[in-house]
Amino acid sequence: MRFEFLFLGKTKEAYLAAGIADYAKRLARYIATDIKTLKEQKTKKGESETVLVEKDSEILLQNAQGAYLVCLDRTGKQMDSVELAALIEAWEMQGRKKITFIIGGPLGLSSAILAKADLVLSLSAMTFTHEMTRLLLMEQLYRARTIKAGEKYHK
Repeated sequence: MRFEFLFLGKTKEAYLAAGIADYAKRLARYIATDIKTLKEQKTKKGESETVLVEKDSEILLQNAQGAYLVCLDRTGKQMDSVELAALIEAWEMQGRKKITFIIGGPLGLSSAILAKADLVLSLSAMTFTHEMTRLLLMEQLYRARTIKAGEKYHK
């Protein structure tokens, strides 16, 4: 199984970029990972934010072809770390080849992409920046793999 992460735009905050890189490296010890940074769309004069979100979501969808699609959104399903570890194990048992995690830009994801997702996941009832969400997701996936491996990181 392989994890693919689709991010809109580069991570601007250096401390977050360093954390994402660190957890991506840690996670890669357990599972193949691929981070794709896609170009964010710019609003044109007179365009609404809704149009921008739809454009960004379409670009994300085009890059997620043929994968099991997990979109992160505040309206999604919340689970604890042990439940996430069990879910990943279930994906392995189902023979899933590629899991693509999508985090939208600052304005989130369109309802159309959320409707096409195999799973809409929420990391918390709280709101985080999309860049912080990248780091939190990577850490939770790493934690899930260490839970499966029976390592002490989770404790």
